Amino acid sequence: MPSPRSDHRKAPVKLPRSAALAATAVLLTSLAACGSETGSSGSSEAAAGDGSYPVTVENCGADVVVDRAPERAVLLKPAAATYLHELGVLDDVVTARAGAYPRGYYDEETWAELESVPMLSDDLDSAGHLQISKEVVLAQQPDIVLGEADNLTRETLGAAGIPLMEEPALCPEPPSDPSFEDVHDQMRTYGRIFDRTEEAEAAVERLQDRLEEILAEVDPDESRTAAVLYPTVGGGTPYAYGTSSMAHPQLEAAGFTNVFADTSERVFEVTLEELVGRDPDVLILLHSDGDPADVEAAITQMNGARALTAVQDDAILTQLFNFTEPPSPLAIDGLERIVEHFQR
Repeated sequence: MPSPRSDHRKAPVKLPRSAALAATAVLLTSLAACGSETGSSGSSEAAAGDGSYPVTVENCGADVVVDRAPERAVLLKPAAATYLHELGVLDDVVTARAGAYPRGYYDEETWAELESVPMLSDDLDSAGHLQISKEVVLAQQPDIVLGEADNLTRETLGAAGIPLMEEPALCPEPPSDPSFEDVHDQMRTYGRIFDRTEEAEAAVERLQDRLEEILAEVDPDESRTAAVLYPTVGGGTPYAYGTSSMAHPQLEAAGFTNVFADTSERVFEVTLEELVGRDPDVLILLHSDGDPADVEAAITQMNGARALTAVQDDAILTQLFNFTEPPSPLAIDGLERIVEHFQR
């Protein structure tokens, strides 16, 4: 499972439901007007997209310098795959991949592209961390590596002259106020890196259109509360997501009130007693692999879980982790799944 522990705090922001939905609509309008302006999650410090290099972008508080449009990229995490597909570089520039890429994330076209990329290792430890040697990755002679592993850090790869890009939400100090705008910013960042700025702008426009269509399906009178959890299958304390996670704006966009809107941590352990005290009407359960039924049972079969309204009403959706975190096109897919499931 992805490392769920984090302690990145910010002052909680509470919006009434109508204000939250209105804010999302205003955001979409402003994004369309802003065009190619960059946001905080992936800001560029050099013009790019016209073939001029080097390109410098900020990532996890570090300046990442790309000397030329990458021709060989190694992908170590699944979240970036949908960005690269939208830019047309997934099966063109990515020469190797490692890690877990659940089939459920991808449409037929993206999956076919991923399947054409050689797999270096899909060996994960019990915590979901990729197990791969530095030498195996370096042997690919990559121009850039996308995603960090325990033994493949920015410093390790930098010593070999290889830049690394991580999804901003997975940085040691991620943005404290994630939003769907972060998806657009990151798309533009990848567009600059791979000299695909026109493709990036077209992709952003498509994503904005999709988000507008999804929001149009949200019941304006929706008044239910919700919680996003990462259950511990096999016993153990579940984790919940607060306002520093993408789960929060995703719930707001779906018309729900996050019962942990007063908690600024991204993710934290939560007892069943506290969950019952907050009593969400809806539960969204995240997982990285395995049988969704086992994930749901990890909550519903806890002693006392029947006191939860969401359990009594069977108002539960189990979905793969990257459908919520980090911000990526998959988070828009995840929002669509949430709206379709609970608005039916």
